[in-house]
Amino acid sequence: MATTESATEIRPFHVEVPEEDLVDLRRRIAATRWPERETVADETQGVQLATMQELVRYWGTEYDFRRFEARLNELPQFITEIDGLDIHFIHVKSPHENALPLIITHGWPGSVVEMLNVVGPLSDPTAHGGDAEDAFDVVVPSMPGYGFSGKPTATGWDPVHIADAWITLMRRVGYTQFVAQGGDWGAQITDVIGAKAPPELLGIHSNMPGTVPPDVAKALYSNVLGAGDPPPSGLSADEQRAYDRLSFLYTKGIGYALEMGFRPQTLYGLADSPVALAAWMLDHDAYSYEDIARAFAGDPVGNLTRDEVLDNITLTWVTNTGVSSGRLYWENNLGFFDVKGVSVPAAVSVFPRELYQAPRSWTEQAYPNLIYFNEVDQGNHFAAWQKPELFTEELRAAFRSLR
Repeated sequence: MATTESATEIRPFHVEVPEEDLVDLRRRIAATRWPERETVADETQGVQLATMQELVRYWGTEYDFRRFEARLNELPQFITEIDGLDIHFIHVKSPHENALPLIITHGWPGSVVEMLNVVGPLSDPTAHGGDAEDAFDVVVPSMPGYGFSGKPTATGWDPVHIADAWITLMRRVGYTQFVAQGGDWGAQITDVIGAKAPPELLGIHSNMPGTVPPDVAKALYSNVLGAGDPPPSGLSADEQRAYDRLSFLYTKGIGYALEMGFRPQTLYGLADSPVALAAWMLDHDAYSYEDIARAFAGDPVGNLTRDEVLDNITLTWVTNTGVSSGRLYWENNLGFFDVKGVSVPAAVSVFPRELYQAPRSWTEQAYPNLIYFNEVDQGNHFAAWQKPELFTEELRAAFRSLR
């Protein structure tokens, strides 16, 4: 039986993927059985054959996972048990005094890979053109069922539980004050942390905030159910734009989320076929898919290169977390974009190719203690991954008043 001391131990972690796993991956890639080409000239039927064939060609013949493995192992990584589950996390302490502790949470289909390019600039700003006064101690955990964290064997690991676990994690690594940041699932979890408002929490930042008012959310959900309620009257131009974008997203843009929300265990292909997994992970949203397709056509947008994309897919493959990560959608009972009741100081950055652009009016209602709001001119859903310099600048500005 584990003692309390051993259960809360923080253990160093090093990535070591057996060579036979990579050999098997390449064998499976080479044995891909292809469907026919889509019958339309665009991506409306899903991930296009040409994109997948180029991805598979590069993945099977040129991509080097050991490069990525070495990159991960350059960072301090740890495992600790929280509520009976092993949690993997990166923890980089700043060389500067009085650095602000920061926990960053990734989303789906992401992983800690999303944050690797911002860890250095956030923790050591003077080495990346910044000021020592903006330094952070950076903690980047892998969510349960993702990457090198444990896979829950029972129900209950929903965003609220994860938020509690992250508060425990920051206390366990020794921080008496911290700030939190997230996008996608990370945004929802960060909002929940902000609603819980533990005494150590100074504030939060989101790049996919939950701002949709209850009456707007009700109308949106009715469209998903086929009732077709009209949007509330009196929406401003920005609010109507957000409503239209969310309405399209809910009815036509989140098929993956609906399947994982209702029947995640059915997705056995994600565990058995690397190409099925890759296609599933690419098909997150239209804007991100456009950028990723450009990367495999030789024209990457920002830092979302084909190697970066395949790092994330390969990490998911070698940890066999395609299905376990999807169960988070089944566990969730919160409205993704709904207001969560955050009371602590909050900062929001709006990226132009995010799933929706949060209007300032909604944002001020959702976060009554809004300390920072900025609409940037570049970046998609994977903000930290694609535009790490811009993302870093946003976090520095967002939390500056809380130091």
